[in-house]
Amino acid sequence: MSYTPKYLSGSEIRQKFLDFYAQRQHKILPSASLIPEDPTVLLTIAGMLPFKPIFLGQKTPDYPRATTSQKCIRTNDIENVGRTARHHTFFEMLGNFSFGDYFKEEAIAWAWELSTEVFGLPPERLIPSVFEEDDEAFAIWRDKIGIPPHRIKRMGADDNFWTSGPTGPCGPCSEIYYDFHPELGDENIDLEDDSRFIEFYNLVFMQYNRDAQGNLTPLQSKNIDTGMGLERMAQILQQVPNNYETDLIFPIVKTAAEIAGIDYSKADEKTKVSLKVIGDHIRAVVHMIADGISASNIGRGYVLRRLIRRVVRHGRLVGIEGVFTPQVAEVAIALAKDVYPNVIATEEDIKGQLQREESAFLKTIEKGEKLLTEIVQKEKQQISGEDAFTLYDTHGFPLELTQEIAAENGLTVDVEGFEREMEKQRQRGRESHKTIDLTVQGSLDKLAEHIHSTEFVGYTQSQSTARVEAVLVDGKTVEAAEAGEQVQIVLDRTPFYAESGGQIGDRGYLTGDNLLIRIEDVQKESDFFVHFGRVERGIIQVGDTVTAQIDRACRRRAQANHTATHLLQAALKKIVDDSISQAGSLVAFDRLRFDFNCPRALTQEELQQIEEQINTWIAEAHDAQISIMPLEEAKTKGAIAMFGEKYGAQVRVIDIPGVSMELCGGTHVRNTAEIGLFKIVSETGISSGVRRIEAVAGPAVLEYLNVRDKIVRELSDRFKAKPEEISDRITSLQAELKATHKQLEAVKQELAIAKSDRLLAQAESVGAYKVLVAEMGDIDPDALKTAAERLQQKLGEAAVVLGSIPEEGKVSLVAAFSQKVNKDKKLQAGKFIGEIAKICGGGGGGRPNLAQAGGRDPSKLKEALETARKQLFKSLQ
Repeated sequence: MSYTPKYLSGSEIRQKFLDFYAQRQHKILPSASLIPEDPTVLLTIAGMLPFKPIFLGQKTPDYPRATTSQKCIRTNDIENVGRTARHHTFFEMLGNFSFGDYFKEEAIAWAWELSTEVFGLPPERLIPSVFEEDDEAFAIWRDKIGIPPHRIKRMGADDNFWTSGPTGPCGPCSEIYYDFHPELGDENIDLEDDSRFIEFYNLVFMQYNRDAQGNLTPLQSKNIDTGMGLERMAQILQQVPNNYETDLIFPIVKTAAEIAGIDYSKADEKTKVSLKVIGDHIRAVVHMIADGISASNIGRGYVLRRLIRRVVRHGRLVGIEGVFTPQVAEVAIALAKDVYPNVIATEEDIKGQLQREESAFLKTIEKGEKLLTEIVQKEKQQISGEDAFTLYDTHGFPLELTQEIAAENGLTVDVEGFEREMEKQRQRGRESHKTIDLTVQGSLDKLAEHIHSTEFVGYTQSQSTARVEAVLVDGKTVEAAEAGEQVQIVLDRTPFYAESGGQIGDRGYLTGDNLLIRIEDVQKESDFFVHFGRVERGIIQVGDTVTAQIDRACRRRAQANHTATHLLQAALKKIVDDSISQAGSLVAFDRLRFDFNCPRALTQEELQQIEEQINTWIAEAHDAQISIMPLEEAKTKGAIAMFGEKYGAQVRVIDIPGVSMELCGGTHVRNTAEIGLFKIVSETGISSGVRRIEAVAGPAVLEYLNVRDKIVRELSDRFKAKPEEISDRITSLQAELKATHKQLEAVKQELAIAKSDRLLAQAESVGAYKVLVAEMGDIDPDALKTAAERLQQKLGEAAVVLGSIPEEGKVSLVAAFSQKVNKDKKLQAGKFIGEIAKICGGGGGGRPNLAQAGGRDPSKLKEALETARKQLFKSLQ
């Protein structure tokens, strides 16, 4: 039989695969969503994932055989996308599956038949692999298919043994590789050579169950799970150098190139990588949005946002200005619409999300680049980890983008410092969630044997009597605690609100006969309220009866701030965007904080309107109606769920008619008039797409205004100006300071030039070149650079290296090379000075003829300059 690879489109490959197995009694099933039913997996990462419950024996299959084309997302190799021939984030896996029906012999025979007869792949170009201990599969390939033994490769467990986890179903694999260069022969075949071989079909023989000790027991029902990469088969049959140039992806790549004004065929490799990344990632985000994923800062939404941002960044790298992702998405949608109709049904949502995300990120990039420019000008040598983290955490500026821009300016980034700042943030996050020691939880578990929960009476009472059910000191249960000890108290009933829903726990006192305990916080563990405090007087014992009294003033402040938070969310929805949703909150006694999803900063006009609207609602004296109702009824009425809250069948609804209706377990005012006043303190971005408003309400507003008034009065006295004149006076002083700074810089430049002219006599001749290496005292980096350029120009064909110590603990270095030094002697100023700077514990770089660097060890400057002199003499001879 003659075998000739048949050119097939991606759509034809997909259909022929499905038809082939349908003819062999496989049920064609549609692709599952990229949002998997398996809660342990973030995204659908493999063709078998929808069938995992069947393979694990948790579900009975409806069909003994099935075949699918499954869309998948993987981001574990995201940095390789575009750089290799076949790494992707989005790909389609063609698969055929047997649930206790056929096994190895049929799976291997059909895979060979499909590959050679349907797709026309020449047998001499195909190499099968088997698990090294799988003699059965080896024999089938050799005896049934007729593959010479030396062309069947045995491979280890890392490559050819599939597992579903530490325990459970598992089994050996057999893979089929395509050989792009059969002329190299059968000697020393290395299937890991990506330039020669590509694995396009993987057959998994699920035949064992592995127990916790690693023992393998044969399964009664053996299964087949296979996967053929659609993009890989398209590369083979369409005879293109990589997956990106197949008809599945290249139309997207080509469109991106056209938008950038680039001829892809003539582009350099770096540009092609960026265009390939755009092509791959756009396919991914189109299908993710079509399957119901929205960009956010957590989970799947974070993966989507990261992919969109990578598209935008690579668009900028190839010269695309402005929003372009909706345009390339149209091409991806057109390519997918015949197979995945949901992309057409959600086209407007896809393009809308891309438009918003890209626009927001472009602003982030613009703002981040401005801030980064200021940092570059300030640091000169290395961007600190703290600055890089601030750019990332506050402004959503990716670390890799900071590194790229830093490198363009001859700087490095302190990545270790960045990671330290990241860990500090994680630690702050961990510390912000108070938890009870496990010994405490164990005590509470025992307590639950005779008391089911703490009864909360704080909605209607500010004081109540209670029985002490447990006393803990340092996380351990005790029978009693005395004055001076920090304690944790569990009561059978309490008026104290326990921290939840963003509202902090109440403060107050527990009192009894000669007993006083100051309560500073209350946390809820399981169904118990744990009161954190200090025994001020007396002894507290398990079984005591105490009076629990909350601090009414603190409670009133919390009520005002909590109800104001509801009004704030309502105002944001009314004035800014009805789609705004809560992303976090804090209700304290002295302030409130509200985090919300919004792709842009609010304008001053919007903030003023929000403030005015809330104060209007407060003045209108709306009653707060509180009721308990079934959850579904509350949702039907339009109640909004508060972020982070868990709800049971019955929920508490806070309704301010005509203004706000939310599910909330917090404490609230009875009438909005009780709030008094509301004042926004700040509006900032805390991460990409998430904004934060901090505000004060009630008595805290007067405190806030008193502080501001004191500052204004002090400034008026200091500037001898009226309050309304302070702003102009400060502007005037800033202008004067800026002018003085410019004059100082000019003087420094003149001083450097004067010092440098005296160095001309120290220049040494090395063949046809002049070499000048010198230290210039405490000259700052900019002046040092000016001096080096001037000296090189005066000396002609020369190499100049200057060093200085501008301030304690700092070293500044500059190299200025003439054109002949640079080109004829192949000396690059950037690389040269970067190596010299390492002696001083630093680094740097720049242009081939002029570069700056820095270091942190001034004691090594003389050694560095002497090394520079010796290397220049050696190189220029």
